[in-house]
Amino acid sequence: MSKTNSLIWRQPGWPQLVANAPGVTAALLKARQIQGELIGKAKVIGFDQKGEAAREILFREVMATSAIEGELLDALSVRSSVLRKLGMEPPTAGAMGGRHIDGLVDVIQDALTGFDQPLDEDRLMRWQSALFPGGTSGIRRIAVGRYRDHLDDMQIVSGAPGKEVVHFTAPPSNRVKEEMDAFLQWFAATRQSHGASSEIDGILRAAIAHVWFESIHPFEDGNGRIGRAIIDMAMAQDLGTPTRLYSLSSQLMINRGGYYDALSEAQHGSSDVSEWVQWFATVFCDACRASITLIDGAIEKARFWASHSQTVLNERQRKVVQRLLDDGDGGFLGGLNAEKYTKMTGASKPTATRDMAELVRNGMLRTDGLGKAMRYYVVVPGWTHGVNSESMD
Repeated sequence: MSKTNSLIWRQPGWPQLVANAPGVTAALLKARQIQGELIGKAKVIGFDQKGEAAREILFREVMATSAIEGELLDALSVRSSVLRKLGMEPPTAGAMGGRHIDGLVDVIQDALTGFDQPLDEDRLMRWQSALFPGGTSGIRRIAVGRYRDHLDDMQIVSGAPGKEVVHFTAPPSNRVKEEMDAFLQWFAATRQSHGASSEIDGILRAAIAHVWFESIHPFEDGNGRIGRAIIDMAMAQDLGTPTRLYSLSSQLMINRGGYYDALSEAQHGSSDVSEWVQWFATVFCDACRASITLIDGAIEKARFWASHSQTVLNERQRKVVQRLLDDGDGGFLGGLNAEKYTKMTGASKPTATRDMAELVRNGMLRTDGLGKAMRYYVVVPGWTHGVNSESMD
């Protein structure tokens, strides 16, 4: 069978996608177990939707979902937009960011916080419009706020000009409305209230929703980001809460090639997407584990500051200690010295030396080495200060 004839939307079973392979149940069960561990960790710290861990997860999601599409956003602008969206910075603070960043944050958050509202055509149109507030993708004008209507084939392509690789060809534009109506009807019909019995597992539903939406590819641009927002919405509906506990896009970005390959494989062949669902469940587990690590770090930092709640620090010292904690065990390669301290704070070398000596006396830092080779490390029980992470230049 040729690749053109094997397109999933040409198959007799389309669009009724299923996952019936024996391994699917085991993969979903494992995903639920890891998810349960994450939920338990979140309850331990009283997970706050505006807390440090939640802000970091949202930041990672915004950065990663764009990076998957080859767009590297400015980290400072994204952090500022996240803080504004959470009401932690005034609206005027965002002038530097760009409306497209604010729009992406809005889409990602709306999918989660508005999980209990219907996913309909109008909402999808508004999401896509928010991604391209100027009506352009780069310098190219695109159809915004409506389904694609061009006559050319809608192809998912990667590679340099002249060496493009076509991964998938979506249904023609004149079929998009019909295809999307069927998808949205299914998405509404398969939604269950939290705790109610369902004929379809929530993780399975999210996996199928993603491959189905991406196979239709209804918009001229923005399909990947919207498709991943739909995953977020499906998972929030499954748990019955708008709390973001993990960043799936971060894990998809780590294995970007595998993500495209797994989608492409699912989009060519029968309507049984079992292999895709198993791959998705594995990535979901990885995303949960990454958040468990993040939450464990938040717990460690909270304990650290609690143990030093009576210690008086100046602004420079607090900034440096927080940076050491944020970088994690071994994340600040080579340890802290006066030169790095001055670079981070703008202090003179004598001031840096005095500040660090005070931090050693109050038990927040420890030293290793002598003379010019002396290095300072934050004192956190269990940290061994490995040397395999990125250095601070």
